[in-house]
Amino acid sequence: MRGEKTTLFFASRTGIIVTGALIGIIAALLQFLGNPPNMGICVACFERDIAGALGLHRAAVVQYLRPEIMGFVLGSMVAALLFGEFRSRSGSAPVVRFFLGVFAMIGALVFLGCPWRALLRLAAGDLNAVTGIAGLTVGIAIGVAFLKRGYSLGRSHKSGAVVGWVFPAFMVFLLILRIAAPKLGGGAVFFSEKGPGSMFAPLFISLAAGLLIGFLAQRTRFCTMGSIRDLIIMGDSHLISGVAALVVAAFLMNLVLGQFHPGLVGMPVAHSSHLWNFLGMVLAGLAFALAGGCPGRQLFLSGEGDGDASLFVLGMITGAAFSHNFSLAGSPDSMADGVLKVGGIGPAGVIAVFIGLIFCLFVGFRMREE
Repeated sequence: MRGEKTTLFFASRTGIIVTGALIGIIAALLQFLGNPPNMGICVACFERDIAGALGLHRAAVVQYLRPEIMGFVLGSMVAALLFGEFRSRSGSAPVVRFFLGVFAMIGALVFLGCPWRALLRLAAGDLNAVTGIAGLTVGIAIGVAFLKRGYSLGRSHKSGAVVGWVFPAFMVFLLILRIAAPKLGGGAVFFSEKGPGSMFAPLFISLAAGLLIGFLAQRTRFCTMGSIRDLIIMGDSHLISGVAALVVAAFLMNLVLGQFHPGLVGMPVAHSSHLWNFLGMVLAGLAFALAGGCPGRQLFLSGEGDGDASLFVLGMITGAAFSHNFSLAGSPDSMADGVLKVGGIGPAGVIAVFIGLIFCLFVGFRMREE
């Protein structure tokens, strides 16, 4: 009986609102405790940092094994095991999902943040997030149009138990690597000495925060992409009420902690090139919609044993490596001799965004159930 009541709570509107509010509060606290400004939680940024820590890219300012990511997967795994929802499955167009992950990351790093960070930037006063959120909404709306016309990557199928356990085991390996890294010597793991990668909350606080969020998000199915999709398709505001709670709670917590600084230019780890903020998130939103979940949701699904979601995450990590090795990512606004230099992306980033949009549109048109 108690288990049924718990399940009903998590499935209720109250449950999703409480989860969203806790994510907002925890994100603001993680920033206060050392995570980068306006980046208490950013799935895309944190996966990029992990890629750098593993030497997949050599952007020295964004290299760190973020415990929050490990916590998201392992917290979701614990919840799935406790409630009998851990099921090994795979086989739903895995290669397509991998490349959707690659282009989702490229789009997110053009904007400099995932959907969660877009919301948290807005809650901290960064008005550039408005164009990013608008682009995210447009990208998801395009994905919804494909869904209405029969788009599908096919059904996943039950697979051997090892498929479901591989990715959580990889997260455990990364966590051990993070704990042991100081003893391994130089060259094994790369940690930033300056820049966003050098800013982090204490290890076990970050891990505990990730575990709690992973557990709650798995139970409530928290998903930023899904919230917009459900609102467009069915007018269902259940999930988006949790997203709204995240923004409100983060905003209030930022006020309390003195972290609310409204503005449009010179915002932390952000640029005011509005066209590319918009188009980068159009690409990311479309890729998330075609893959069936935002980057956070993909991590939570990976913790449930979903091998296809795990491939999407690995695609995002690969996309982070491409973004920095080939100068595709956005550069933040900066000050030089008292003069503001607006950031944005270079020619390679422009080409990558359009290639990504072409790829996603091709997938949307071609992957239809007969």
